[in-house]
Amino acid sequence: MLQRLVLLVFLLLQCVVGEETCSGIVPMKMRAETISIVDFGGVGDGRTLNTKAFEEAIYRIEHLNRPGGTLLYVPAGVWLTGAFNLTSYMTLFLAKGAVIRATQDAESWPLIDPLPSYGRGREKPGGRYMSLIHGDGLNDVIITGDNGTIDGQGDVWWNMWRQRTLPFTRPHLLELMHTTEIIISNVVFQNSPFWNIHPVYCSNVVINNVTILAPRDSPNTDGIDPDSSSNVCIEDNYISTGDDLVAVKSGWDEYGIAYGRPSSGITIRRLTGSSPFAGVAVGSETSGGIENVIVEHVNLSNTGFGIHIKTNEGRGGYIRNITVTDVNMNVVRIGIKIAGNVGDHPDQKFDPKAVPVVDGLTVKDVWGDNVQLPGLIQGLKNSPFTRICLSNIKFEVVRVQEVPWKCADVTGSASEVEPSPCTELATPYGPNLCANAV
Repeated sequence: MLQRLVLLVFLLLQCVVGEETCSGIVPMKMRAETISIVDFGGVGDGRTLNTKAFEEAIYRIEHLNRPGGTLLYVPAGVWLTGAFNLTSYMTLFLAKGAVIRATQDAESWPLIDPLPSYGRGREKPGGRYMSLIHGDGLNDVIITGDNGTIDGQGDVWWNMWRQRTLPFTRPHLLELMHTTEIIISNVVFQNSPFWNIHPVYCSNVVINNVTILAPRDSPNTDGIDPDSSSNVCIEDNYISTGDDLVAVKSGWDEYGIAYGRPSSGITIRRLTGSSPFAGVAVGSETSGGIENVIVEHVNLSNTGFGIHIKTNEGRGGYIRNITVTDVNMNVVRIGIKIAGNVGDHPDQKFDPKAVPVVDGLTVKDVWGDNVQLPGLIQGLKNSPFTRICLSNIKFEVVRVQEVPWKCADVTGSASEVEPSPCTELATPYGPNLCANAV
């Protein structure tokens, strides 16, 4: 009966209603075997700690290594747990009404090494807390279900951050490292202590039909942060958090430069959401390079920045070949911000002469209502931003300003942009200048 129910949900997940999609880069798989967390002593009463049950179930999947893999079924209930690791060739399936809930016992949370492309924890020197659900060096991992929930109970961590009592960097809700063939779909992520979904050094990743929620004042609760990863498809997601909804990253200053793994081939499509920060961001950790990013069909409301491309001196690396199209914004502080003075540094060892190259950014077919400032484009004197191309953009501003666009150290073009853009973008728009304009 359980296998038939899971099969039915899988078939529904694979139904696509005539919309363009990149999700086919990783096909959904049926597993040869299904086991339940209940079989390993799991108790979904919201009080019993189930860390051992998850560890034993996943140990079984790893060591029996069934051909075709195994599905771990989490039925309805509240499954309190500490952090645990996934394994290859497995599906974590959350049934309707299932909640995997993180323990709030921060003192027992495991520590892991900092990422080599960051050199230290993102918030504090030294190591960092392991994500609630974690995996390293895996292949073929699926996290899906019938819209079950993964709840980080992040308020205890947010309060430590506010009170400046964090001993180490906060844990993500989900982090997969050095992993390929990933699907994350039809699950609700809520109240993450830090970033929600963080694929880092990964390839062939699909994140679709996911809901991500956190209070508007929750610190650094980014939605989806692909980091030094390639072939990533982010589609049909709703995100409302306290920080960037989606932020593409690739390492931090001298550590990211040395590690040298870019993010490339990223598609962000049909994203809806709200944030006090960015709807879609690139950076500010860009030291390994970021290229070939497509952002389209985005709907934002009550958001700080619609599109935010951000880097800094000391980052090095590059941001190039970014295309943003078909974006609707309502109640936004800054419609488009492209800036070279954003973000902190891991330590004093960064090289201020390591300036990023920003080239080939096309933004077109954008409409915004109730926008305070249409655009801010601030390049670097030692590395001006080039080929910044704007087309068919209309912002209805809150109040008319004498200088609606603020620009410096930038070249590019603009066509059919209201209010009229800065003079730095005066070159005629066209394919000779804008390589990704068509």
